[in-house]
Amino acid sequence: MHHFILATIGGALIGLAAILMMALNGRIAGVSGILTGTFTQPAGERLWRALFVVGIVIGGALPALLNADLRAPQPQAAVGLALLGGLIVGLGTGLGSGCTSGHGICGISRFSKRSLLATLTFMATGIATVTALRLLS
Repeated sequence: MHHFILATIGGALIGLAAILMMALNGRIAGVSGILTGTFTQPAGERLWRALFVVGIVIGGALPALLNADLRAPQPQAAVGLALLGGLIVGLGTGLGSGCTSGHGICGISRFSKRSLLATLTFMATGIATVTALRLLS
């Protein structure tokens, strides 16, 4: 199956998950908030959050485990640089009061101006970073 079709199906499933989270729990499916809450919320809130995060990991790994052609390309960056990038992204989600899933998928669909601005900032920063890295390499 073509990668575009697979990505479209994946995007539709993410949208469906966001709709179900709002409809069934009255909560926004912002991954950074759910992940943080796994460690900071009262015990009654932790289980569903942990299961949500585990589901994301399994959902991402399952296609690659079932079909070697669906494996993501290996990053060209060193492990230390990738870890540093992950930490910086984590700090950014804290500063931006959310991540791309919370702002980009759930916030924009609720017509949040703040989420639109945050998503535009995420995208512009990502484009600038990739452009700078390509110019420097």
